Amino acid sequence: QVQLVESGGGWVQPGGSLRLSCAASTSIFSFNSMGWYRQAPGKQREMVAAIRRIGSSIYADSVQGRFTISRDNFKNAVHLQMNSLEPEDTAVYYCNVDYRSRPFWGQGTQVTVSS
Repeated sequence: QVQLVESGGGWVQPGGSLRLSCAASTSIFSFNSMGWYRQAPGKQREMVAAIRRIGSSIYADSVQGRFTISRDNFKNAVHLQMNSLEPEDTAVYYCNVDYRSRPFWGQGTQVTVSS
C-alpha cells in the first residue's frame, strides 16, 4: 500500500500562485510515474501534469507554461507549482502515483481561484 498526503491548496486571486505538495509513504523511485489530476464540480477528473521515473514530464494543454511539476527524491515528494492561476483552475487536486502498475490516490486538496 502507498499513502499519499497532499498539502498546499487554498484560495487565491486570479493571477496568483500556489504550490501543491504530495508526500509519499514509499520511496518515489519505486513509482513508474507521479502526477496531479484535478476534478471540478460537474466535470470528469483530468490529468494536469505527470512526471515519469526517468524524468520526462507532460502537461495538459490548459496548464502548459503556467504549471511546473517537480520531484524531491530526498523527501519522497512531488510538487506542483501553479502560476498565473485562472478561475478555470478551480478544482480539487489529487496526487496520483503508478506503483507496480496500480494507481494510488491522495485524498485531494481544494484550490479555489476567485476575486
